[in-house]
Amino acid sequence: MKTIIVCKSVSHGNTRKVAEVIGGILESRVVDPAEIDADELAAYDVVGFGSGVRNMNLYPELRQFVRALSDERRGKAFVFNTSGFPEPPFARYRRNFARLVEKKGFDVVGSFSCYGYDTFWPLLVVGGVRKGRPNAADLDGARAFAEQLRTVIEAG
Repeated sequence: MKTIIVCKSVSHGNTRKVAEVIGGILESRVVDPAEIDADELAAYDVVGFGSGVRNMNLYPELRQFVRALSDERRGKAFVFNTSGFPEPPFARYRRNFARLVEKKGFDVVGSFSCYGYDTFWPLLVVGGVRKGRPNAADLDGARAFAEQLRTVIEAG
């Protein structure tokens, strides 16, 4: 099983930490969208897409990367994110992103989310929220997600 994780992590490296943990379990290379040509994804059986959250959406660089993919049948995929706040019911950004990935021909087989340290203005003036996140428990959750994901992928 050949896997890769395309991850956009900006402010504090929260999402990259989670990507590295998942990548360690799945033996995945972790790249920024700017570091890979979209055509290269055809060489992988499984592609992970991860991002932090800005303005109640995944980072635009990752969304643009996926939108630029051609519509063709592809392998399996998973999505994950970090955020200072839970996903609100009126802005289901992870679900919407997973649907975009599916429209590009992937079979989305899982998703994961955890808190990350957030210093988005005006939170910066109070030192941000979720300081120290993702913490050991969050990364254990990412590890468990990756183990479950590996089982699902290997089962077929």
